[in-house]
Amino acid sequence: MAPSRREFLGVILGVSATGALGPPVLAQTTLTPTPACGGPATPTQTEGPYFKPSSPERVSLLEPEMRGRRLVVAGVVRGTDCKPVPRALLDFWQADAGGRYDNAGFRLRGHQLTDAEGHYRLETILPGVYPGRTRHIHVKVQAPNGRPLTTQMYFPGEANNARDGLFDPALLVALADNADGAAARFDFVLSR
Repeated sequence: MAPSRREFLGVILGVSATGALGPPVLAQTTLTPTPACGGPATPTQTEGPYFKPSSPERVSLLEPEMRGRRLVVAGVVRGTDCKPVPRALLDFWQADAGGRYDNAGFRLRGHQLTDAEGHYRLETILPGVYPGRTRHIHVKVQAPNGRPLTTQMYFPGEANNARDGLFDPALLVALADNADGAAARFDFVLSR
């Protein structure tokens, strides 16, 4: 029996040794949404020097021969009123496993829209680190006709978190590992 939409968000997606996504496998632990709705909006952060407009629409940033540990990030976009935001635009960009951004093309860049219940799901790799920064993924989130929120998602347990001047613990994803990859959960809260 397939998991419900609610159960899906607590699911770790299996990734085969070849990198192909396999069937869902239920997580051993619950991935708690961060931050909780009803509280303040998700903190803003700098977009940095590597943002490029007009990214392709896609839910998977994976490409053939791409190095790196597979990662699936899923969550919900909600307002501070806790209501889901359907058709919210999420634009992601990140460094590759070696800590490099593609500034010529759109490798590890893409955008998508949330579904009718505000859910999103992104297939990617764990980003690499580079001097001065800890592991992170950039994202712009915008409700229809709303103001864009520019922020970053960070990973727990990273040694460089304490040394990164931009790191904000409120932006940590909930992370669970499996044998071939990792799954992360992050809910965005937008002020409307």
